[in-house]
Amino acid sequence: MSVTGRTTKIAPSVLSADFTRIADEIRSVEGAGADWIHLDVMDGHFVPNLTWGPKIVADLRRIATLPFDCHLMIEEPERYAGAFREAGADTITVHWEACRHAHRMVQQIKELGAKAGISLNPATPVALLEDLVDDLDLILIMSVNPGFGGQRFIPRALEKVREARALVERSGRSVEIEVDGGIGVENAAAVVAAGASVLVMGSSIFGTGDPAGAVRRIRRALEDSH
Repeated sequence: MSVTGRTTKIAPSVLSADFTRIADEIRSVEGAGADWIHLDVMDGHFVPNLTWGPKIVADLRRIATLPFDCHLMIEEPERYAGAFREAGADTITVHWEACRHAHRMVQQIKELGAKAGISLNPATPVALLEDLVDDLDLILIMSVNPGFGGQRFIPRALEKVREARALVERSGRSVEIEVDGGIGVENAAAVVAAGASVLVMGSSIFGTGDPAGAVRRIRRALEDSH
């Protein structure tokens, strides 16, 4: 399915899944046509929450077939990127705000054989990526403050998505524009129309009690919007 000429990927975030039923939860969204599995890694320092380390990612890799989109919301990501790649991450995204040497970090991820992404918090301007866009595979725009699921979408994020799309278009490269936070069936089409190519959704998928049905409803909403 394509909107404004781009293929839109749905990346359910297992941060909101029921981990007592995690295999069933992952299989349900895979069967419903999700494209990636989004893994939010939080360290309790860079963001005020703790999630999981490489061991959990490696265990999930054994039950999932989709690409793993690993979002490192951690300090000193250069110390841990290799472990997450070894655990099965296909894309590794780090935060601009957590990197002293962002270009070096992106090169490290690429040398590990993963796709490299940079994420921007709500208060961080897109213009900071001007000198990095040629090296990136993905730009992640946070549409909530990182750390917890279930937050409301920050409206200003739509303009940042447009700015990121314009930056990518000027570069002439194929770079995914991913958006994370507060996205559901009611605003997914607007986010894609602004320029997003990957939608991360947690509670709006896993919090519904019917993850597969939620993925299908979002697909329909996107299809109906064009």
